[in-house]
Amino acid sequence: MPIATHHVWRPSAGDPLPKGKPLWWTAGPAGELAVLFVRRRFLTHTPYLAGWIGWGPRVPFDAVLMVRDADGSVRCLPIEQITMRPGQIGLLPGGRLLIVNGRSTEDENAAWTPNAAVYSPEGKLADSFCVGDDIDVLVTDSAGSLWVAYGDEGIYGGHPESAAGLAGWDERGRHIWSPAGRLPQWPLAGCAAATEDDQVWLAWYSSSAEGDTFLSRITPRTGAVTTWPSPVRAPDGLAVCGDRAVLTRRVHGERFTEVTRARLVQGTWTVTEQERVRVPGRVVLRCGQGREGRLWLRAGRTWLLVEA
Repeated sequence: MPIATHHVWRPSAGDPLPKGKPLWWTAGPAGELAVLFVRRRFLTHTPYLAGWIGWGPRVPFDAVLMVRDADGSVRCLPIEQITMRPGQIGLLPGGRLLIVNGRSTEDENAAWTPNAAVYSPEGKLADSFCVGDDIDVLVTDSAGSLWVAYGDEGIYGGHPESAAGLAGWDERGRHIWSPAGRLPQWPLAGCAAATEDDQVWLAWYSSSAEGDTFLSRITPRTGAVTTWPSPVRAPDGLAVCGDRAVLTRRVHGERFTEVTRARLVQGTWTVTEQERVRVPGRVVLRCGQGREGRLWLRAGRTWLLVEA
């Protein structure tokens, strides 16, 4: 039986949407989809970057956050004078928005510059702080904590928390979790992230010559972490439900993605199904996010769901 993908949303002329291009996005733990819209006058385009990630803002810029709740209702939050170039966004409890830039640098006082900004439900800047350097993957949980996997420039770039490869931060920017030597190999880059009830999953690949890929399950309440070899090399999407998982790996530059189902059997994630699936638009970097056993997949201007 073909692997099913479910159409969730695509901007259309009949929707009460903000003007501009739909760029950075995230899925929330309650099944909501959040997309940051920016008008063209604030944007520049990099021709060699395909898809929406080729667009970037000139700061400061104005934007509108559109949140589509699980029941289909839509709400919009205007935000003015954003001074941080977004790399990723996240939803925090209480209707707050997190905007994160992937990079941070040391200033003349050897302090790391803020690369995360929190906006209130009224669209006002409420806080800013640093959550490490060279962020590849980021996901927020229902408690408001941030879970991050870093790239090689952060791991080897001098930032103390980034050096471990994976990290957890609270909503005030305080470091709350580190793998502390409990990973089977040293990370080199992050691939994908997911939440499952009170647990967080991070997919990453290692600095070994083989570049092995792993799935790490973190329990924030206790700090425990368990890691398995991934059944898919460098996935760009991941969702987990109990002993079942779905992973995606995009076909570069094409309207296809490889979807893999796997099951945890006697301590090993084993592939049970794999299919090359045609999707409505081009699948590019930062295309997938897992929430409560469902994988959100962005394909151009369309969002899909794949059940784990």
